[in-house]
Amino acid sequence: MKTPKTLGACADRLFGIKEAKGKLEAQIKTLDEEKRAIEEKLIADLPKSDAGGVLGKLCRAAITKHDVPTVKDWDAYYAFILKHKDFSLLQRRVGEAAVKERWEAGEKVPGVEPFTVIKVSVTKLGGL
Repeated sequence: MKTPKTLGACADRLFGIKEAKGKLEAQIKTLDEEKRAIEEKLIADLPKSDAGGVLGKLCRAAITKHDVPTVKDWDAYYAFILKHKDFSLLQRRVGEAAVKERWEAGEKVPGVEPFTVIKVSVTKLGGL
């Protein structure tokens, strides 16, 4: 990949990439919606047909099932984690909004420090 020589050309190219990416994301959203609708149709109609699956010209489609954990009682779940000191039952992710609220209130959160993320902002110029 070559980058443009001037900073202005870099900004313009970045904007062009952002615009192209937006168009592709819109196409992906449309495809995702179509995919979801077809999956819903297969999930609704396949069991009614008493078929384990269906053959097309290119593939076989079948319904699969698997269980995923869903917490119904967070208090009981947290109590279990604390009792067994087993934090592997949680994903390691900071609640950004909650930490930022505490920082804004002047409170420190032990073990957490700010990390500065640097990004480039591009906005379209008026009249173009």
